[in-house]
Amino acid sequence: MKPHARTAARTLLAVALSASLALAAGCAKSEDDDEGSTGAAGSEEAKGSEQKVTEGSGPTCVIGDYGAEEIDLAGATVGFSQSEKEANPFRIAETASIKAEADERGIELLTANAQSQFSKQISDVQDLIAKGADLLVIAPLNSDGWDPVLKSAADKKIPIVTIDRKINAEPCKDYVSFIGSDFTEQGKRAADKMIEATGGKGEIAILLGAPGNNVTTERTKGFKDRIAEKAPDLDVVFEQTGEFAREKGQQVTEQLIQSNPEITGIYAENDEMGLGAVNALKGAGKEPGAVKIVTIDGTRNAVQGIVDGWIDAVIESNPRFGPLAFETLDAFTKGEEVGQDIVIEDSEYTADNAEADLGKAF
Repeated sequence: MKPHARTAARTLLAVALSASLALAAGCAKSEDDDEGSTGAAGSEEAKGSEQKVTEGSGPTCVIGDYGAEEIDLAGATVGFSQSEKEANPFRIAETASIKAEADERGIELLTANAQSQFSKQISDVQDLIAKGADLLVIAPLNSDGWDPVLKSAADKKIPIVTIDRKINAEPCKDYVSFIGSDFTEQGKRAADKMIEATGGKGEIAILLGAPGNNVTTERTKGFKDRIAEKAPDLDVVFEQTGEFAREKGQQVTEQLIQSNPEITGIYAENDEMGLGAVNALKGAGKEPGAVKIVTIDGTRNAVQGIVDGWIDAVIESNPRFGPLAFETLDAFTKGEEVGQDIVIEDSEYTADNAEADLGKAF
Protein backbone atom coordinates (compact mmCIF):
# COMPACT_ATOMS: atom_id res chain seq x y z
CA MET A 1 0.00 0.00 0.00
CA LYS A 2 1.33 3.44 -0.92
CA PRO A 3 -0.09 6.68 0.54
CA HIS A 4 -1.80 9.28 -1.62
CA ALA A 5 -1.28 13.00 -1.27
CA ARG A 6 -2.54 14.28 2.07
CA THR A 7 -2.04 17.02 4.58
CA ALA A 8 1.04 17.16 6.78
CA ALA A 9 -0.86 15.91 9.81
CA ARG A 10 -2.30 12.95 7.93
CA THR A 11 1.13 12.19 6.50
CA LEU A 12 2.68 11.88 9.94
CA LEU A 13 -0.17 9.61 10.98
CA ALA A 14 0.33 7.47 7.89
CA VAL A 15 4.02 7.11 8.68
CA ALA A 16 3.13 5.92 12.16
CA LEU A 17 0.52 3.48 10.88
CA SER A 18 2.84 2.10 8.25
CA ALA A 19 4.60 -0.07 10.78
CA SER A 20 1.59 -2.36 10.79
CA LEU A 21 2.20 -3.43 7.18
CA ALA A 22 2.77 -7.15 6.84
CA LEU A 23 6.21 -8.26 5.73
CA ALA A 24 6.62 -10.73 2.88
CA ALA A 25 9.25 -13.43 2.84
CA GLY A 26 12.01 -13.38 0.27
CA CYS A 27 14.90 -11.21 -0.84
CA ALA A 28 15.03 -8.28 -3.24
CA LYS A 29 17.49 -7.99 -6.07
CA SER A 30 20.76 -7.14 -4.36
CA GLU A 31 24.44 -6.64 -4.95
CA ASP A 32 25.86 -7.80 -1.62
CA ASP A 33 29.56 -7.77 -0.94
CA ASP A 34 30.57 -10.50 1.52
CA GLU A 35 26.95 -11.11 2.47
CA GLY A 36 24.78 -13.06 0.04
CA SER A 37 21.13 -13.91 0.42
CA THR A 38 19.69 -14.39 3.87
CA GLY A 39 17.58 -17.28 2.54
CA ALA A 40 14.55 -18.81 4.19
CA ALA A 41 15.84 -18.33 7.71
CA GLY A 42 16.39 -14.63 7.05
CA SER A 43 12.89 -14.33 5.66
CA GLU A 44 11.48 -15.79 8.85
CA GLU A 45 13.42 -13.21 10.85
CA ALA A 46 11.61 -10.48 8.90
CA LYS A 47 8.35 -11.55 10.48
CA GLY A 48 7.14 -10.96 14.01
CA SER A 49 6.03 -7.93 15.95
CA GLU A 50 6.18 -4.92 13.61
CA GLN A 51 7.41 -1.53 14.72
CA LYS A 52 5.01 1.10 15.99
CA VAL A 53 5.77 4.79 16.29
CA THR A 54 5.44 6.57 19.62
CA GLU A 55 2.88 9.33 19.90
CA GLY A 56 4.03 12.90 19.75
CA SER A 57 5.45 15.29 17.21
CA GLY A 58 8.68 17.11 16.52
CA PRO A 59 10.55 18.79 13.69
CA THR A 60 9.67 17.53 10.23
CA CYS A 61 11.36 17.50 6.85
CA VAL A 62 10.05 17.94 3.30
CA ILE A 63 11.94 17.23 0.14
CA GLY A 64 12.08 20.88 -0.92
CA ASP A 65 13.87 21.85 2.28
CA TYR A 66 16.30 18.98 1.79
CA GLY A 67 17.10 20.15 -1.73
CA ALA A 68 16.18 16.97 -3.57
CA GLU A 69 13.50 16.39 -6.19
CA GLU A 70 10.34 14.31 -5.98
CA ILE A 71 10.66 10.83 -7.46
CA ASP A 72 8.58 7.68 -7.69
CA LEU A 73 9.88 5.24 -5.11
CA ALA A 74 8.56 2.30 -7.12
CA GLY A 75 11.00 3.10 -9.90
CA ALA A 76 13.92 4.08 -7.69
CA THR A 77 17.02 2.15 -6.66
CA VAL A 78 17.58 2.02 -2.91
CA GLY A 79 20.98 1.34 -1.36
CA PHE A 80 21.15 -0.31 2.08
CA SER A 81 24.35 -0.26 4.13
CA GLN A 82 24.52 -2.74 7.00
CA SER A 83 27.15 -2.02 9.62
CA GLU A 84 28.00 -5.35 11.22
CA LYS A 85 28.61 -8.92 10.15
CA GLU A 86 25.46 -10.93 10.51
CA ALA A 87 26.39 -13.11 13.44
CA ASN A 88 24.19 -10.95 15.66
CA PRO A 89 20.46 -11.83 15.52
CA PHE A 90 19.59 -8.11 15.57
CA ARG A 91 21.48 -7.56 12.31
CA ILE A 92 20.04 -10.69 10.72
CA ALA A 93 16.49 -9.57 11.49
CA GLU A 94 17.19 -5.98 10.42
CA THR A 95 18.60 -6.93 7.01
CA ALA A 96 15.87 -9.50 6.42
CA SER A 97 13.21 -6.87 7.15
CA ILE A 98 14.73 -4.36 4.72
CA LYS A 99 15.01 -6.98 1.97
CA ALA A 100 11.51 -8.35 2.52
CA GLU A 101 9.90 -4.92 2.32
CA ALA A 102 11.84 -4.00 -0.83
CA ASP A 103 10.70 -7.28 -2.36
CA GLU A 104 7.09 -6.63 -1.29
CA ARG A 105 7.19 -3.25 -3.03
CA GLY A 106 9.09 -4.50 -6.09
CA ILE A 107 11.93 -2.06 -5.47
CA GLU A 108 15.47 -2.65 -6.68
CA LEU A 109 17.71 -2.93 -3.62
CA LEU A 110 21.49 -2.74 -3.55
CA THR A 111 23.07 -3.96 -0.30
CA ALA A 112 26.48 -3.93 1.35
CA ASN A 113 27.81 -5.15 4.68
CA ALA A 114 30.68 -3.34 6.39
CA GLN A 115 31.61 -6.39 8.50
CA SER A 116 32.03 -4.14 11.57
CA GLN A 117 34.71 -2.02 9.85
CA PHE A 118 33.87 1.67 9.74
CA SER A 119 36.27 2.52 6.92
CA LYS A 120 34.63 -0.22 4.87
CA GLN A 121 31.17 1.17 5.59
CA ILE A 122 32.21 4.58 4.28
CA SER A 123 33.57 3.00 1.08
CA ASP A 124 30.49 0.75 0.87
CA VAL A 125 28.13 3.71 0.82
CA GLN A 126 30.30 5.55 -1.68
CA ASP A 127 30.08 2.44 -3.86
CA LEU A 128 26.29 2.27 -3.51
CA ILE A 129 26.14 5.88 -4.72
CA ALA A 130 28.44 5.06 -7.64
CA LYS A 131 26.22 2.10 -8.58
CA GLY A 132 23.24 4.43 -8.95
CA ALA A 133 21.39 4.40 -5.64
CA ASP A 134 18.70 7.11 -5.70
CA LEU A 135 18.02 6.77 -1.96
CA LEU A 136 20.02 5.41 0.96
CA VAL A 137 19.10 3.54 4.13
CA ILE A 138 22.08 3.34 6.47
CA ALA A 139 22.54 1.41 9.70
CA PRO A 140 25.61 3.32 10.96
CA LEU A 141 28.43 1.57 12.78
CA ASN A 142 29.67 4.84 14.33
CA SER A 143 27.99 8.18 14.87
CA ASP A 144 30.95 10.33 13.75
CA GLY A 145 33.05 10.37 10.59
CA TRP A 146 30.32 10.52 7.97
CA ASP A 147 31.39 13.74 6.22
CA PRO A 148 32.70 12.05 3.01
CA VAL A 149 29.44 10.18 2.52
CA LEU A 150 27.26 13.16 3.35
CA LYS A 151 29.14 15.31 0.85
CA SER A 152 28.82 12.70 -1.92
CA ALA A 153 25.11 12.28 -1.24
CA ALA A 154 24.54 16.04 -1.08
CA ASP A 155 26.29 16.53 -4.43
CA LYS A 156 23.76 14.16 -6.02
CA LYS A 157 20.79 15.22 -3.84
CA ILE A 158 20.36 11.68 -2.52
CA PRO A 159 18.02 11.40 0.51
CA ILE A 160 19.39 9.40 3.45
CA VAL A 161 17.45 7.68 6.22
CA THR A 162 19.43 6.23 9.13
CA ILE A 163 18.11 3.36 11.22
CA ASP A 164 18.91 2.05 14.72
CA ARG A 165 21.81 4.46 15.29
CA LYS A 166 22.16 8.18 14.69
CA ILE A 167 24.90 10.02 12.90
CA ASN A 168 26.18 13.29 14.28
CA ALA A 169 24.95 15.58 11.53
CA GLU A 170 22.06 17.94 10.83
CA PRO A 171 18.68 16.36 10.04
CA CYS A 172 16.84 17.64 6.96
CA LYS A 173 20.15 18.91 5.66
CA ASP A 174 22.75 16.14 5.86
CA TYR A 175 20.18 13.35 6.18
CA VAL A 176 16.39 13.20 6.19
CA SER A 177 15.32 11.18 9.23
CA PHE A 178 16.51 8.88 11.97
CA ILE A 179 14.29 5.88 12.75
CA GLY A 180 14.97 4.05 15.98
CA SER A 181 14.40 3.62 19.68
CA ASP A 182 14.72 6.05 22.57
CA PHE A 183 17.96 4.57 23.88
CA THR A 184 18.07 6.71 27.01
CA GLU A 185 14.61 5.46 27.91
CA GLN A 186 15.75 1.90 27.26
CA GLY A 187 18.54 2.40 29.77
CA LYS A 188 16.10 3.78 32.33
CA ARG A 189 13.75 0.84 31.88
CA ALA A 190 16.66 -1.57 32.24
CA ALA A 191 17.60 0.18 35.48
CA ASP A 192 14.05 -0.18 36.78
CA LYS A 193 14.22 -3.94 36.14
CA MET A 194 17.63 -4.17 37.83
CA ILE A 195 16.33 -2.31 40.88
CA GLU A 196 13.37 -4.65 41.01
CA ALA A 197 15.56 -7.75 40.68
CA THR A 198 18.14 -6.70 43.29
CA GLY A 199 15.88 -4.90 45.72
CA GLY A 200 17.87 -1.74 45.03
CA LYS A 201 20.98 -2.86 46.92
CA GLY A 202 24.33 -4.39 46.06
CA GLU A 203 27.11 -4.03 43.52
CA ILE A 204 26.44 -4.15 39.79
CA ALA A 205 28.45 -4.17 36.59
CA ILE A 206 27.78 -2.68 33.17
CA LEU A 207 28.82 -4.45 29.98
CA LEU A 208 29.09 -1.42 27.74
CA GLY A 209 28.28 -1.52 24.06
CA ALA A 210 30.76 -0.61 21.36
CA PRO A 211 32.25 2.87 21.76
CA GLY A 212 31.69 5.65 19.26
CA ASN A 213 27.93 5.50 18.77
CA ASN A 214 24.90 7.09 20.40
CA VAL A 215 23.33 3.77 21.43
CA THR A 216 26.08 2.97 23.94
CA THR A 217 26.24 6.53 25.25
CA GLU A 218 22.50 6.87 25.76
CA ARG A 219 21.84 3.40 27.15
CA THR A 220 24.60 4.02 29.71
CA LYS A 221 23.35 7.47 30.65
CA GLY A 222 19.75 6.37 31.06
CA PHE A 223 20.72 3.43 33.24
CA LYS A 224 23.11 5.32 35.51
CA ASP A 225 20.82 8.33 35.88
CA ARG A 226 17.91 6.14 36.95
CA ILE A 227 20.05 4.15 39.40
CA ALA A 228 21.31 7.38 40.97
CA GLU A 229 17.75 8.68 41.20
CA LYS A 230 15.97 5.62 42.54
CA ALA A 231 18.55 3.28 44.07
CA PRO A 232 21.50 5.07 45.70
CA ASP A 233 22.42 1.83 47.51
CA LEU A 234 22.99 0.07 44.20
CA ASP A 235 26.62 0.75 43.27
CA VAL A 236 28.05 0.49 39.76
CA VAL A 237 31.50 -0.95 40.54
CA PHE A 238 32.57 -2.20 37.10
CA GLU A 239 32.23 -0.88 33.54
CA GLN A 240 33.90 -2.35 30.48
CA THR A 241 33.01 -2.65 26.84
CA GLY A 242 31.90 -5.99 25.50
CA GLU A 243 31.61 -4.45 22.02
CA PHE A 244 28.05 -5.76 21.59
CA ALA A 245 29.53 -9.28 21.04
CA ARG A 246 28.81 -12.53 22.89
CA GLU A 247 32.41 -13.76 23.01
CA LYS A 248 33.67 -10.43 24.31
CA GLY A 249 30.84 -10.25 26.83
CA GLN A 250 31.87 -13.66 28.13
CA GLN A 251 35.52 -12.66 28.39
CA VAL A 252 34.72 -9.44 30.26
CA THR A 253 32.38 -11.27 32.65
CA GLU A 254 35.06 -13.87 33.38
CA GLN A 255 37.35 -11.00 34.41
CA LEU A 256 34.52 -9.48 36.42
CA ILE A 257 33.89 -12.68 38.38
CA GLN A 258 37.56 -12.90 39.29
CA SER A 259 37.75 -9.32 40.53
CA ASN A 260 34.22 -9.13 42.01
CA PRO A 261 33.12 -12.70 42.83
CA GLU A 262 30.12 -11.47 44.85
CA ILE A 263 28.73 -9.21 42.13
CA THR A 264 24.98 -8.72 42.53
CA GLY A 265 23.89 -7.87 39.02
CA ILE A 266 25.02 -7.32 35.43
CA TYR A 267 23.47 -4.84 33.00
CA ALA A 268 24.38 -5.85 29.44
CA GLU A 269 23.67 -3.20 26.83
CA ASN A 270 22.64 -5.86 24.33
CA ASP A 271 21.49 -9.47 24.48
CA GLU A 272 24.59 -10.95 22.92
CA MET A 273 26.82 -9.62 25.71
CA GLY A 274 24.24 -10.78 28.24
CA LEU A 275 24.31 -14.29 26.82
CA GLY A 276 28.10 -14.19 27.00
CA ALA A 277 27.75 -13.25 30.66
CA VAL A 278 25.48 -16.25 31.19
CA ASN A 279 28.14 -18.52 29.66
CA ALA A 280 30.76 -17.08 32.01
CA LEU A 281 28.53 -17.56 35.05
CA LYS A 282 27.83 -21.16 34.07
CA GLY A 283 31.56 -21.75 33.67
CA ALA A 284 32.15 -20.35 37.15
CA GLY A 285 29.62 -22.74 38.63
CA LYS A 286 27.00 -20.13 39.42
CA GLU A 287 23.35 -21.13 39.70
CA PRO A 288 20.58 -19.49 37.61
CA GLY A 289 19.49 -16.27 39.29
CA ALA A 290 22.55 -16.00 41.54
CA VAL A 291 23.59 -12.90 39.57
CA LYS A 292 20.77 -10.73 38.28
CA ILE A 293 21.04 -9.97 34.56
CA VAL A 294 19.14 -7.36 32.55
CA THR A 295 19.74 -6.93 28.83
CA ILE A 296 18.43 -4.99 25.82
CA ASP A 297 17.32 -6.29 22.39
CA GLY A 298 14.76 -9.09 22.47
CA THR A 299 16.45 -12.04 20.78
CA ARG A 300 14.90 -15.47 21.19
CA ASN A 301 17.96 -16.80 22.97
CA ALA A 302 17.82 -14.02 25.55
CA VAL A 303 14.08 -14.41 26.10
CA GLN A 304 14.65 -18.15 26.49
CA GLY A 305 17.26 -17.18 29.08
CA ILE A 306 14.45 -15.64 31.12
CA VAL A 307 12.42 -18.84 30.85
CA ASP A 308 15.47 -20.81 32.00
CA GLY A 309 16.08 -18.50 34.97
CA TRP A 310 19.41 -16.99 33.90
CA ILE A 311 18.15 -13.57 32.79
CA ASP A 312 15.73 -11.40 34.76
CA ALA A 313 14.46 -9.03 32.07
CA VAL A 314 15.01 -8.02 28.45
CA ILE A 315 14.06 -4.56 27.17
CA GLU A 316 13.10 -4.84 23.51
CA SER A 317 14.86 -2.97 20.71
CA ASN A 318 12.88 -3.88 17.62
CA PRO A 319 15.05 -4.41 14.50
CA ARG A 320 12.28 -4.81 11.92
CA PHE A 321 12.82 -1.46 10.18
CA GLY A 322 11.76 -2.42 6.65
CA PRO A 323 8.13 -1.23 6.53
CA LEU A 324 8.73 2.02 8.38
CA ALA A 325 11.92 2.89 6.47
CA PHE A 326 10.28 2.44 3.07
CA GLU A 327 7.05 4.15 4.12
CA THR A 328 9.13 7.13 5.25
CA LEU A 329 11.02 7.23 1.95
CA ASP A 330 7.76 6.85 0.01
CA ALA A 331 6.11 9.77 1.77
CA PHE A 332 9.24 11.93 1.57
CA THR A 333 9.85 11.37 -2.14
CA LYS A 334 6.23 12.39 -2.85
CA GLY A 335 6.79 15.75 -1.19
CA GLU A 336 5.06 14.93 2.10
CA GLU A 337 6.36 15.80 5.56
CA VAL A 338 8.17 13.17 7.59
CA GLY A 339 9.57 13.36 11.09
CA GLN A 340 13.25 14.09 11.55
CA ASP A 341 13.25 11.72 14.55
CA ILE A 342 10.87 8.80 14.21
CA VAL A 343 10.92 7.03 17.57
CA ILE A 344 9.53 3.52 17.85
CA GLU A 345 7.86 1.82 20.79
CA ASP A 346 9.66 -1.06 22.49
CA SER A 347 8.08 -3.76 24.62
CA GLU A 348 9.83 -5.87 27.26
CA TYR A 349 10.15 -9.45 28.40
CA THR A 350 10.03 -10.64 32.01
CA ALA A 351 9.26 -13.86 33.82
CA ASP A 352 5.58 -12.96 33.49
CA ASN A 353 5.46 -13.05 29.69
CA ALA A 354 8.70 -14.55 28.36
CA GLU A 355 7.39 -18.05 27.67
CA ALA A 356 4.11 -16.86 26.14
CA ASP A 357 5.78 -14.18 23.99
CA LEU A 358 8.84 -16.14 22.90
CA GLY A 359 7.49 -16.28 19.35
CA LYS A 360 7.54 -12.47 19.12
CA ALA A 361 11.29 -12.35 19.74
CA PHE A 362 13.76 -12.41 16.85
